[in-house]
Formats: sequence, C-alpha cells, structure tokens
Amino acid sequence: MAYTLDQFSTDCHDILLQGCDDAQLTQIKSNLVTLLNNPDFVSETYNDDTPIGKRVLYHDTDTDVYVLAHVQPAGKSGNPHSHGTSWAIYGNIKGDTNITIWRRANAADADHAELEVEERHTITPGTAQIYAPGAIHSTQHPEKAWVIRITGCDMDHMPRYRFDPKKDKLLADA
Repeated sequence: MAYTLDQFSTDCHDILLQGCDDAQLTQIKSNLVTLLNNPDFVSETYNDDTPIGKRVLYHDTDTDVYVLAHVQPAGKSGNPHSHGTSWAIYGNIKGDTNITIWRRANAADADHAELEVEERHTITPGTAQIYAPGAIHSTQHPEKAWVIRITGCDMDHMPRYRFDPKKDKLLADA
C-alpha cells in the first residue's frame, strides 16, 4: 500500500511528540520523500490546472506543524528570508527549486544586513531538504514547480528575517 498524506501526518505528529532534533527532522524528511514519490498523493494534490499559490494540506494543533502545497510559477525568485525560530522541510514533486543559503557578513545588530552566499543547491523532483531555524535562504524556480513545504509553525505570524533591498545588500552574489 502506498504512503498517504494521512499516514505522513500521523507519523509527523508521533515523531514530533518525541522531540524536534536532527534525528526527528531527518525522519520527517525521509517520510516526505516517500510521500513525494507516491503517484496517488501527487494526483490527489496537484494537476495542471492547480492554481499558483499555497494551500494548507494539514495542520496539527498539538505540535503546530503545517503541511503546505505550493504551486510556484516559472521564473519566480524570492528574496533572502529566514523562518525565524522554526524549521522547514522543502520537497519537490515537479520542477526544480534552486536554493541559495546566505550568511550574515556583518554584525547582527547593524542597521542593515550584508549577506554572502554560503551554499547553493537544487531540490529536484522526488527529493527534500531540511532548513534549520534561523537559516537565511532564497528560492528560485526556473520552471513551474509543485512544492510541499513542512513547517514547525505558521510562518505568517512569527518574527523572522526578511531581506530589504532598500537597506540590505548582497555581497559576492554571482
């Protein structure tokens, strides 16, 4: 029997009740990869007419974990940002997500941020990646992408870093 969203959600709940360290997040990531590769889950969640945007597939009120389905348009690029004190796991079903991990090059208490590239990688269909709390990253979608994002809380209602192009600057961005 194929791994379902209900099974994944139950497993996330059970894993996170044990704690939230690298081992737990690695297990959730592994389970997400299994889910991403289930054709039934994919066809239940996405089709070519699924509109651009974000949908909540699951929210666990006990652990506050969210399972979100995103459709990203071709050519979309996001500014550097963090998830504050929360973690996130991104996984792709269709299309690639190019990720740039940034590090702060100046003091955290400076009136502006200066960011340098630390790493670049690509999340391809059927794969996933963990992002720790505070990790500053940006995304870019060269083609339309179907993305599943797992977050440790509701990112829309928490303080987090957001790049401000009027005062912040990128260093050595090639």
